[in-house]
Amino acid sequence: MPSSSSAVPDSARSDRSVPSSLWRDGDFRSLWVGQTASQLGEHTSLLVLPLFAVLTLDAGAGELGVLRAVGQAPILLLSLFVGAWVDRWRTRTVMVLSDVGRTLALGAAALAGFLGRLGLPALFVVVFAVGVLSVFFDVAYQSSLVRLVRRDQLVRGNSALEGSRSAAQIGGPALGGALVSWLSAPVAAAVGALFFMLSFLSIRRIRRIEAVPERTELTELPERRRARTGRRILEGLRFVVGDASLRTVCLASAAFQFSFAALMTVHLLFLPRELHLSGTVVGLSLAATGPGALLGSLLAARLPGRFGHGAVLVSAAALGDGAFLWVPALHGSSATTVAALLAVGFVFGAGGQLVNVTVMAVRQAVTPDGMQGRAAATITFVGMGLTPLGSLLGGYLAQGWGLRTSLLVTAAAMLLSPVVMALSPLARLGRTLPEPAAHAGPASD
Repeated sequence: MPSSSSAVPDSARSDRSVPSSLWRDGDFRSLWVGQTASQLGEHTSLLVLPLFAVLTLDAGAGELGVLRAVGQAPILLLSLFVGAWVDRWRTRTVMVLSDVGRTLALGAAALAGFLGRLGLPALFVVVFAVGVLSVFFDVAYQSSLVRLVRRDQLVRGNSALEGSRSAAQIGGPALGGALVSWLSAPVAAAVGALFFMLSFLSIRRIRRIEAVPERTELTELPERRRARTGRRILEGLRFVVGDASLRTVCLASAAFQFSFAALMTVHLLFLPRELHLSGTVVGLSLAATGPGALLGSLLAARLPGRFGHGAVLVSAAALGDGAFLWVPALHGSSATTVAALLAVGFVFGAGGQLVNVTVMAVRQAVTPDGMQGRAAATITFVGMGLTPLGSLLGGYLAQGWGLRTSLLVTAAAMLLSPVVMALSPLARLGRTLPEPAAHAGPASD
């Protein structure tokens, strides 16, 4: 079957009698459980590895910025290629292999830590490997939902998956911070590896058949395969650039992710060194985004249909991104400071998750099935490709301007994202999702 048919059309889904309730669908449940475990592993390791660098290896602002940039670099380097690749293969296979790789990477980090050999160079390698495999997993799971459920179930499906991500945002940082403080970074890394193994065990249970390319495509000469991949990448780029809504999503996401990467580099230094908070409290403050994101997921199933997708996107982004402007005003490690950090995290999580779910539903609605992987990868590439530079900038600002001033500047920069959306056609989207845009078809040989 040609690669353009790699996603399953609605008619095929109907023939297989996809249950009217998502939770009666065993394949969706397996995806949901696996994605939840994967997010727990990811959010645990996202805190554990930088904290290990700061608290154990005494990494400075510049070194932390480089570490975060190394983990984010695969987004810039690989997203477009991964999108073209995922559209031609079973998403289940991609997710399973990604989980196996991340299990091995974090397991190796845990072992090296137990042996006292987990230095910064080894940490860079682990962070990069996990980053590469996370790009594969994230593109695949976003494309997988479209192949598993009907179009009218996309919002509910995304709400469930993003809700699980919210739960991971609660449990991952809190668990990671507690394990680093009470036990050790190697134990925390081992727990992250176990989460990725659980994701592997769940996702491999998905049984719904996905269409795959013809054997001739898999056995063609490497030169022709590379040319075909290049054409498919260009198709994805042209499609996203040609759609006003998706083009705006790219620009707004790029502004947000660049600023947020810079902010988080400063934030992870500001909390333990300026406010003198322990690893446990740092984890809890970051975990506060989880309950907020859980609320955002619930609101995403209702508010866009009541107030319009555009109005919800702009207002939620402004509210959530603006919350971090309060953090530079905090001093000391008192209960008031901790409560304020929890409140900031909650508001940021609620607004951010409401934006994430709504944007994903819009993207999936306007994108033809055979273009889903490439559209997701293109948006990821444009939106998050600048995050390594943002992390490096955060480290540079922290060294030159001080932590408090740098935190204020990067928090203010995050407000550029809702401004971009407010000035675009995305802000005028109504209560119903738009129809899929026209697509010229597969790349020719």
